[in-house]
Amino acid sequence: LIQLFEGSAAAQHALEKVHKYWRETLEVVQIETPDAATNILANGWLNYQTLACRIWARSGFYQSGGAFGFRDQLQDVLSLVYSKPMLVRDQIVLCASRQFIEGDVQHWWHPPKGRGVRTTCSDDFLWLPFVTSKYIKVTGDESILDESIHFLEGRLLNAGEDSYYDLPIRSDKRASLYEHCVKAIEHALNFGVHGLPFIGSGDWNDGMDKVGDHGKGESVWLAFFLYDILTKFTKTAVLKNDNAFAEKCKQSAKVLRNNINKNAWDGEWYRRAYFDDGTPLGSKENEECKIDSIAQSWSVLSKAGEPDRSLMAMQSAGKYLIRNEDGLIQLFTPPFDKSDLNPGYIKGYVPGVRENGGQYTHAAIWLVMAFAALGDRERTWELLKMINPVNRGSDATKIAVYKVEPYVIAADVYAEPSNKGRGGWTWYTGSAGWMYQLIIESFIGLKRQGNKLRFTPCVPKEWKSFKLRYQYKDTIYHIQFEQLQNNTAVKIEIDGIEKKTAFISLVNDGMPHEVKIFI
Repeated sequence: LIQLFEGSAAAQHALEKVHKYWRETLEVVQIETPDAATNILANGWLNYQTLACRIWARSGFYQSGGAFGFRDQLQDVLSLVYSKPMLVRDQIVLCASRQFIEGDVQHWWHPPKGRGVRTTCSDDFLWLPFVTSKYIKVTGDESILDESIHFLEGRLLNAGEDSYYDLPIRSDKRASLYEHCVKAIEHALNFGVHGLPFIGSGDWNDGMDKVGDHGKGESVWLAFFLYDILTKFTKTAVLKNDNAFAEKCKQSAKVLRNNINKNAWDGEWYRRAYFDDGTPLGSKENEECKIDSIAQSWSVLSKAGEPDRSLMAMQSAGKYLIRNEDGLIQLFTPPFDKSDLNPGYIKGYVPGVRENGGQYTHAAIWLVMAFAALGDRERTWELLKMINPVNRGSDATKIAVYKVEPYVIAADVYAEPSNKGRGGWTWYTGSAGWMYQLIIESFIGLKRQGNKLRFTPCVPKEWKSFKLRYQYKDTIYHIQFEQLQNNTAVKIEIDGIEKKTAFISLVNDGMPHEVKIFI
């Protein structure tokens, strides 16, 4: 190393390579809106946080781990699909290699050998088909489905055993990525008495690890998530000419949607789960955790909720979970404290801290995405500003309350009365990747499908115009949006010529292109 970097010229060359790498990584999509705080976050910091901390280091000041999380890094790479598609591809293949023959996966593992935990967590393995479907849709790279990948082998969990830590062996059996995804979905098609997926030792909310302690608890959120995967993977199965599995996905989704709307509606919002004994969670019947954010947001994002019910559910979330005076969005309310309910280790947190009724930013972002999906511009913008950490550092008073870095996303914000608005742990959180998707896809409205770009913005009506710079391989598209109050359809001009299509056909000709989009 001393010889390699000897002299100032060598050091300067190395530094220029670093700068070049980050430009190529962070400047693929650049926005220029009337709001500087949104621009700052989206144009570098979010994907820097995701790549440097979540993908490479897998560690932070508040959590020193180093392990790969199956669901964690799969979610993280979704924000890098525009700038680092090969990295996304590699992560998908890596995660598929941590799947057991039975269809479940390691919840997390440590490289290089892969020692980690096998659990009954109910959502981990489903992120494989979820992310694979998104990757194919954006990039058009269907060849990933044919990647041949080994399974793992290890002992099955014993009855009543939630997890064990061990080093599994690589199986001689291997299958295509497509078959790995199919196995993951089939592993999830196992429902309880309400016709909803079993929650196991927890779903996305790991802290709810006692809801299904005896193997009978069910997750409403997981039902929405699984429905979303089934509808999307139906198209993937068709791509592989697997009409039988496509039909299975379609019919399973139909049954699941019916079960959700028959057994998970609470009257004004969707319930969160059912305990082993059938006691509902996230219901007006509960003293604590009466309403949970992610069941409401995913009723919209998955399109599994009845439209009128989903709208009412989002209104209820706005009424009970959005605390405008404190600038935060609670995961659920009231927090667990003194009731007889024992959902798991989440109850060990101080009420109003982290997942126990604080703002868990990951879920807050999903709620804002859901408002955007409903086309609610005013609410989307109001909440996006609220959860943007840059705004929490805009003056000395706000900094004194927030207390953590305002240029990266915090995993949580306290709702606990004596520390309202205080930031929790920063850097090492999957919220960074989701915040990027919220801004670029839900808010600005960028939707790429292969070599086509579409836009469905959900920006404030008072923004007369805003810009986006998009780099497609060696070609740069300078896109200017103009909002016309009386415009009823998207109109696109490319290099001064009006197009009849409502999308941009991406061409890698190495030339800059000027685009105007009237919305």
